[in-house]
Amino acid sequence: MQKAWWKESVVYQIYPRSFNDSNGDGIGDINGIIEKLDYLKNLGIDVIWLSPVYQSPNDDNGYDISDYQQIMSDFGTMEDWERLLDEVHNRGMKLIMDLVVNHSSDEHHWFIESRKSKDNPYRDYYIWRPGKDGKEPNNWNSTFSGSAWEYDEQTDEYFLHIFSKKQPDLNWENPKLREEIYTMMKWWLDKGIDGFRMDVINFISKVPGLPDAPNPHGEKYVSGGEFFVNGPRIHEFLQEMHQEVIANYDVMTVGEMPGVDVDEAKKYTNLDRHELQMVFQFEHMDLDSAPGGKWNLKPLDLRDLKKSITKWQTGLHGVGWNSLYMNNHDQPRVVSRFGDDKNYRVESAKMLGTFLHMLQGTPYIYQGEEIGMTNVRFESIDQYKDIETLNMFKEKVIEGNEDPDKVMESIYVKGRDNARTPFQWDSTENAGFTTGEPWIKVNPNYREINAEAAVNDPNSIYHYYRALIQLRKKHEIIVYGDYQLLHPESQEDFSYLRTLNDEKLLVITNFTGQKIEWTLPENIQFHVKEKLIGNYSNQEMLEGRKISLRPYEAIVFLGE
Repeated sequence: MQKAWWKESVVYQIYPRSFNDSNGDGIGDINGIIEKLDYLKNLGIDVIWLSPVYQSPNDDNGYDISDYQQIMSDFGTMEDWERLLDEVHNRGMKLIMDLVVNHSSDEHHWFIESRKSKDNPYRDYYIWRPGKDGKEPNNWNSTFSGSAWEYDEQTDEYFLHIFSKKQPDLNWENPKLREEIYTMMKWWLDKGIDGFRMDVINFISKVPGLPDAPNPHGEKYVSGGEFFVNGPRIHEFLQEMHQEVIANYDVMTVGEMPGVDVDEAKKYTNLDRHELQMVFQFEHMDLDSAPGGKWNLKPLDLRDLKKSITKWQTGLHGVGWNSLYMNNHDQPRVVSRFGDDKNYRVESAKMLGTFLHMLQGTPYIYQGEEIGMTNVRFESIDQYKDIETLNMFKEKVIEGNEDPDKVMESIYVKGRDNARTPFQWDSTENAGFTTGEPWIKVNPNYREINAEAAVNDPNSIYHYYRALIQLRKKHEIIVYGDYQLLHPESQEDFSYLRTLNDEKLLVITNFTGQKIEWTLPENIQFHVKEKLIGNYSNQEMLEGRKISLRPYEAIVFLGE
């Protein structure tokens, strides 16, 4: 297997608005990040992924960009950003930026020009269509509720926006647009960044003609995903991007790809095809959603998680490369979602970290995950900020007369603001995030759950994550070993075996709040050499083929 620095790295995602505020305006900023770089270096981080800091009217928290080559004033200046890059590099870490090029802001100068007239040179930078029978050009819905089309009086046409109406989709069929994007990417890479995380990059190729989506239930708007997810020219566009830009730099690329499957991901991440190195897939993030989407809740069946993780671990092995994550700025907190944040917060957070970091792939830690930050329950919808959450509440409760308590419950479980409450630095007011009024309320549990307490407690989740990261740097088997699932039908444990040459790694995790008895399957030969890590003190060794596990216990053995 080809070795590479990005396969051996651990990535930390910073959501800048919520990370650390240096000037008291209640909004995290670039200088605030610089203040905390030693904290990340001490954790053992290799690469920082910075969520968007570009100029933006902030309709979707910076994922609506009005100038790709300016810094949003909320976050600081280009000089601040350049200092951040230098300080990251001075500590031996790398910085990757968020590339958001499926859509721009409607306040980008390309779109301002585009909407002026049908013959404007920028018209075809976006996707414009005349209406059909006095309605939208097709029946696609927006990810953020309502139609994916917005009427513009000036030219009597509609523009496509798969996300918010302030996020018009860019027209990748236009070679001039693609050239502009590649020029912008080179500009950032020449500044010295170490790669890109690419936002919904598998949406950029739309099926010609933009047909109506099947609508068996006669709904007003339905998902048009089959006509733009992994579209007809997507591989061509990514290969062109690689040839024009990426091939000239030693950088890391990861594409966010809702709706990608293993077969498609093999194409995206096979290095011989010259597209990307990794994808973010969402299969495991949808396992606790009932039919009808993320807001329809159902409990996780551990067998589904095993099936999904195993499919990706074995499917990409030797062909592509996995990105490993359970948390990001769009997902609820993993300890609240798949652990127990009330009775076994520390144990279950460590167990989930063990389960993830011992897999093959590049692990991504989302800010606050390493101290076990939890979901939040704000009292009122008025305290939420996320556009997806607010639009859904309006559609279901205000327009659809659904039970507000039931809708709020799904927000508590799945809302994106769970990940966006300010980072909890210490037990002082506003968790040490700001001296001002935070842009979104702090989770009230910050007095118990905060980085200062975690750093000072040798048994904390933070120090456990440090140990997980150090093990990955020390043992090649954790990075490159192959993967074999054990106990596929168990609804209690998620255990697997990694193998590299003559070495084996046995990973055992209890996903329940009960004690369980664990047995090594008869067909597996494993001789313990040492215990590498575990989340309880005085842990048992594997005696013969059996071991007793306490609630949310995790243990990793090195052997042969």
